[in-house]
Amino acid sequence: MGGNPIKIMSNPSLTVVNHPLIQISLTRLRDVATQPAEFRRHLRELSNLMLFEAARDLETRAIEVQTPIAKTGGVDFAREVVLVPILRAGLGMVDGLWGGLSAAHVGHIGIFRDEATAKPQPYYSKFPAYLDKAEVFLLDPMLATGQSAAEAADQLKGHGAKRIRFVSILACPPGLETFHRAHPDIPVFTAAVDLGLNENSYIVPGLGDAGDRYFGT
Repeated sequence: MGGNPIKIMSNPSLTVVNHPLIQISLTRLRDVATQPAEFRRHLRELSNLMLFEAARDLETRAIEVQTPIAKTGGVDFAREVVLVPILRAGLGMVDGLWGGLSAAHVGHIGIFRDEATAKPQPYYSKFPAYLDKAEVFLLDPMLATGQSAAEAADQLKGHGAKRIRFVSILACPPGLETFHRAHPDIPVFTAAVDLGLNENSYIVPGLGDAGDRYFGT
């Protein structure tokens, strides 16, 4: 298996990150025998690997630093970076992205899915005040129906966010279509696009409920 990101021609805003280390961790996440501690480790590692592609086009600015020998030029982020997990499963991705974005601040969006209607129900949000000037990474392991992600992006834009990218572990065509229709300007990064949804709106073959498996509930 190659190590290059794949642009899906029908959706140029989607990048499927096709790397052996990512696919190996994804396999462990899918496995029903994987226990919560191992699930957490692989989700953290996979999220960290996803960051390298999701952050590829972050703008930087030139700075000068002093090495033990002499002054030299370098770079820093041009803007603040904010990680925004969709509670609760998105929390499992934060540590992985912090591995490469240690200075990033974290906002939160709480959305649960009504099991009867599969509609998103927002219940909490907390963001830094400077979203309009920041690079925002919206995080959720699963892009299933796409409705929670679209609602979260609505909230971010409502608070001024202009530079948003969505990072997931798994997606499926219905979720991608819903999200892209609502937010065609937001690029999506994922490790795989699965077949679709079952009658309970879970991704197939998927990996089950990421939040339940992460927290052991």
